[in-house]
Order: sequence, then C-alpha cells, then structure tokens
Amino acid sequence: MATNDAATGVLQAEGTEPFPSLSETQDPGTSKEENPAPSVSSPPSSKLSAGLVELNSQLDSITKEAGYNEMWRITLTPHLVPTLIVLEKFLRANAMDVAAARKQLITALQWRAKMNPVKLLEEMEFDSVKFGGLGYVTVYPRADGKGKEVVTWNIYGSVKDNKTTFGDVDEFIKWRTALMELSIKELDLASATEPIQDNEEDPYRMVQVHDYLNVSFLRMDPNTKAASKETISTFSMAYPELLKEKFFVNVPLLMGWVFTAMKVFLSAATVKKFHPLSYGSSLAGELPEFGEKLPVAYGGKGNGVADGLTVKYAADSAEPKVEKDVAEPSS
Repeated sequence: MATNDAATGVLQAEGTEPFPSLSETQDPGTSKEENPAPSVSSPPSSKLSAGLVELNSQLDSITKEAGYNEMWRITLTPHLVPTLIVLEKFLRANAMDVAAARKQLITALQWRAKMNPVKLLEEMEFDSVKFGGLGYVTVYPRADGKGKEVVTWNIYGSVKDNKTTFGDVDEFIKWRTALMELSIKELDLASATEPIQDNEEDPYRMVQVHDYLNVSFLRMDPNTKAASKETISTFSMAYPELLKEKFFVNVPLLMGWVFTAMKVFLSAATVKKFHPLSYGSSLAGELPEFGEKLPVAYGGKGNGVADGLTVKYAADSAEPKVEKDVAEPSS
C-alpha cells in the first residue's frame, strides 16, 4: 500500500478528527427524515441537573429560532428521554452553561437543516475511488447484555492520493458526515429509556479508532490540512459528547512522545479519552469488555473491519478490497 502524507494534526479538540470530514441542502423546518418521538415517559426532574431542567424548558423557543427540530434522528420534544440525552450532551460540552449550550444547539440544528445528514447517509452514493476503504462502523454486544458498543474506524492509510480524497473539502465532509450518521444510527438514541443522570457517566457514546498504518507523519499537505480544519470545526459543533474513547493505532514510536507532551496543553477529561498505540494489535487489550471480538489485526479474534458497515458507494466505482486480517490504513 502506498505511503501518504496525510498526518500530523493528531491531537485536536476532543471528539474531532485529526483528518478531514461533510454537506447538502434542505429547507429549514421540520425534518422529513426524523423518526417520530418515542413514547418514553419523562423522568422525575429530581434526577436531572438544574441546567438540564432549564434547557428543556427553553426547547420550544430553541427549535422555533432554529427553524428545525431534528437532532441525531430524534425529534426534539420536551421532557422525553431521547431529547433529554441530546440536551445533556450539549450542556456537558459547554461546562453546563445553559446559555452556551442553547447557542450551540441552535447552530447545530440550523446546520442539520442545511446539510440534511440523514439524507446523506440514506440516499447519497459516494465515489469509492476517493473514499472506499476509508471508513467503517462495527457493532459489538455488551457483555452485560445491556446495549452495544459502536466503533467507528478511520483507516487513513487507505488514502492513495491526498488531493483526490481531500481536495474537495465539501465532498469529503459530506462523506465523513454520512459515516458519523451511520455510527449514530447504530447508537439508536431514539430508543433510549433512561436519561443521563446528573454527575454520572454518559453511557450513550461511541469508540473511535484512527489507524495510521502506512501513513507518513513527516508533513501534512494543504489538502489534508484544509479538510482537517473544516472537520474539526464542524464536528465539534454538530456532534458534541458522542466520543467515549479515541484510539490512534499504528502510531510511530516517535509520535508517542508528541502525545505525551501534548498532555500539558489538554484538559484532563480530554486526555483521558485519547490513547496512542504504536501497534494495532494492542487495541484489544485496551478494550477488555469486547476486545476479543475485534479484528485479528487489532488483537481480537473477530472479523475484519471491512466486514463492518459503511456508507453507500456508486455502482460504477468499485470499492477497493481491504485485507481482512491486516490492519487497514486509516481514515
């Protein structure tokens, strides 16, 4: 596999990509893609933070101002559990500041009205020459039988030509958004029956793996840099608090020192989620709850990443084959 230069913005803002990521248009208003609100009764307000109770009380005015009411396949409806989960994530992303969370939520809703991410996933067919082999989603049942673990894989080493993949930033972001929406679809927040409890761990998050096998860390070309910058900006705004942990695998030993040094500049909460690994085979040991189910290339005994879910590709552009027992390059 050819070596590429797509690489060094590894330690960026929490929950974002060290590489690029999305766009399409829909008139603002109620989403046609949204699922009907589940009939989940409202939990007692005593279980919720004061900030969440306040933000929930403002929801009607928020959706009215945004001109849109769908977030992550959920029709935002006051008091219902899936809606409360969304609101709590926006609050936690803003240190429980209600005004800041409201502002970000309105911006994210307006972005979704314009971008129509659900349609990108369900209807758009992407060019596999540009994006094939770059991203997958795998799902593993939790050992306790409650829910599932969702893993998003970015295989950056599969990029053959940076300009081809990252040259059109809008197109790349549409593709990366569709992949993120696939992960969210698998999280299935709309079916959740328990809100995130005040001051407790958020169970509604995913794991991300960035594989840098065959990626050069010497420099990041302008195409990659532009796509990365836009992805970071977009995803931190539109997808807050969906990241449980992020693993950077097949990172050269030299780059491990960079991660260590960067801990000085990152918050403890963010550092806790970032895990650089020099060898892909070490990943299973970092995820003991389901590590055995991971692909062989990542230390498990399961199927290859390429057997997982991915976005739709146009029939006239065959998706590149990926060796199923070899650590795929990264997206």
